[in-house]
Amino acid sequence: MSEASFLNPEGSPQTSPPPAEHGVFHSQSLLFVLLRVAIYIALAEGIGFALQWIMVALSAGERSLYSPTILTISEGSSLAGAFAAGIAMSQLEGRSFGDYGLPLRGAFGKLFWQGALFGLAEISAVIGVIATLGSYHFGDLAIHGAGLLRWAAFWGAFFVLVGLYEEFAFRGYVQFTLAQAVTFWPAAVLLSAAFGFVHRTNPGESKMGVAGVALTGLFWCLTLRRTGNLWFAVGMHASFDFGETFLYSVPDSGVVFPGHLSNATLAGPTWLTGGSAGPEASVCDFTMLLIFFYVFHRLYPDRTQNLARPDSA
Repeated sequence: MSEASFLNPEGSPQTSPPPAEHGVFHSQSLLFVLLRVAIYIALAEGIGFALQWIMVALSAGERSLYSPTILTISEGSSLAGAFAAGIAMSQLEGRSFGDYGLPLRGAFGKLFWQGALFGLAEISAVIGVIATLGSYHFGDLAIHGAGLLRWAAFWGAFFVLVGLYEEFAFRGYVQFTLAQAVTFWPAAVLLSAAFGFVHRTNPGESKMGVAGVALTGLFWCLTLRRTGNLWFAVGMHASFDFGETFLYSVPDSGVVFPGHLSNATLAGPTWLTGGSAGPEASVCDFTMLLIFFYVFHRLYPDRTQNLARPDSA
């Protein structure tokens, strides 16, 4: 068994086979593709907003934006909207929901945990370099005992929701569908830029932070292309955010959340610490991502190119 097949038993890369029919839900022309994307976004946002409004109304007056209840309602509603819209589009297009990047086969399996390992390695390496240069200090524990376990469990589960929602929203249905008209990598670049752009309104976010988010999105597109699904990206997304928010207690895309492990401090030049945006805007994170591009390319080589080469004698 080759190295590639050992590391990636889940199947072939995500593809967009030519449809058997023509029409709004089958044509690969840019106009109809954009129309389907617009329908998907309208359904996802509409369903998500309605669910969030209902759940907030039932939440007994909870109003803190960063309370566990509101965070869960917000992210859970968005995820439900994205999935419901994806299921609706799969029915209209005559496809399996799994074609859009999250097949049940392999769910939370090997690829997910490999991604989780990458995410923890990334944030730990970045924080490690910043700490070595004297600009990060862990500080005293901010929570103890049962509270520590409750917050760790909450953030672990919450960031799985975040990973599922953001990966499917930006690299699931829309990536799959847009690639039918413009091919995979132009769609990936466009949606990675959009992924960074939507983070710009976060309190404390910066231009470098937005650029870091966009580059991360592009890396997750590579993992989609090479593994055939989003499970690696979901695991990496969840564990990186967990490491930032809880383990190392630093800003996550410009936001410092409650329930973090320690009273950590970041103090030093912005290029090193990322400033108010957090480590995602640090030059260390950009460097780590570039290393990951190479490492992942070696672990998961492009099999389409390998198949195109004649067998050696």
